[in-house]
Amino acid sequence: MKSLIALGTAALLATGTAHAQDLFVNIHSGNAMAQGAGLVLAGQALEQKANVRVLLCDAAGDIAVKGAELPKLKPRDVTTQQMLQGVIKAGAKVEVCALYLPNTGKQPADLIEGVTPAKPADVAAHLLKPGLNTLAF
Repeated sequence: MKSLIALGTAALLATGTAHAQDLFVNIHSGNAMAQGAGLVLAGQALEQKANVRVLLCDAAGDIAVKGAELPKLKPRDVTTQQMLQGVIKAGAKVEVCALYLPNTGKQPADLIEGVTPAKPADVAAHLLKPGLNTLAF
């Protein structure tokens, strides 16, 4: 019986019938609660085995900068940077948009571990994937 279940599971995975959902979260707001809402949902999606990609643009890119002074959000009393580090640790791919670094005078070395500059062609290709779910904050 176990081998029959394993064979069925392997067949589903091979055909793509059983696959993780993809979630793209674009955070551009400078508002800490909006940023936090996006990160909470990204974290919940990761817990449900989704593939999560987060793009930080405009003022939201600041949460990825080392040493950023950020407010703590209730009820957990954590900053959005701590929340971001949590989704990175859980497996999310996190990037700052291509315009962020050159327009803020920052360098890739200024970003916290796990955050990289986005490549527009890669982001566009990802956004065109069939079945991709998107959220914007």
